[in-house]
Amino acid sequence: MLRIEHLTKTYGDKKAVDDLSLHICAGEIYGFIGHNGAGKTTTIKSCCGILQFEEGEIYVDGVSIRENPIGCKRKIAYLPDNPDLYEFLSGVQYLNFIADVYGVSKEERERRIKEYADLFGLTEDLAQPISAYSHGMKQKLALSCALIHRPDVLFLDEPTTGVDPVSRSEFWDMLDRLKRQGITILVSTPYMDEASRCDRIALVRSGECLSIDTPVGIRTSFDRRLYAVRCASMYKLLGDLREFPDTNSCFAFGDAHHLTLRRDGEDVMRRLQEYLKGKGYADVSIERLEPSVEDCFMAL
Repeated sequence: MLRIEHLTKTYGDKKAVDDLSLHICAGEIYGFIGHNGAGKTTTIKSCCGILQFEEGEIYVDGVSIRENPIGCKRKIAYLPDNPDLYEFLSGVQYLNFIADVYGVSKEERERRIKEYADLFGLTEDLAQPISAYSHGMKQKLALSCALIHRPDVLFLDEPTTGVDPVSRSEFWDMLDRLKRQGITILVSTPYMDEASRCDRIALVRSGECLSIDTPVGIRTSFDRRLYAVRCASMYKLLGDLREFPDTNSCFAFGDAHHLTLRRDGEDVMRRLQEYLKGKGYADVSIERLEPSVEDCFMAL
């Protein structure tokens, strides 16, 4: 449904996207995972025809965005991370305005507005001015607008940024329902925990694709034992763990430091405990962990 082939986009001397290739199947939720500055927004805007790119090709259902941008745009919808809405309008007025832009018939728009209002829990609020909506409600309205012309592919650029955890979960539930309707979704996010809601994910850093697989495949590719290390003096502990001769990697993760070692076994664990005791630690806990997608990302 969506093919990105050897995409390269530069800003001056900086390559924002470097020889990126992705193939996204119809009806798939595809996660584009990476921290800020990874090239996610540039890639999505290139796919939507908003940005020109120097090298590569992008095809939407076999149609080239270079050769037929209007044809591609009829098949897609784009939701930026901070969509601009006409807040002086009511929700239903804005939906009708967007339906006018896409030439959706009166009968069809009425049916779709009701469908999406019911699906996203907006029915009671459509008559209210958008200025009175919460951030989460504005995101739901913007998503309804993006879907009003029945696109084949939906591009979402960090749609849950600034959204509370409950609303984030509800948003992903909505994406699951859209997937069941046959819509192909490319969603970018800096939140590694959202990767588990995708069918496949691409891990990207500095414009380059590091790995592509299912979330389970990404996690099972982690080839070292992972430990969570905790104590009362976490800041000092991080530096000391990184100086341990057998440390492979160590980084702060929530309330623990995630540690991998160059070698595994009882001998190296005993040396680690003796090393920490020699540094004056008496309260260190070391727990074996299953790796998360973020652990895998940090290891690449």
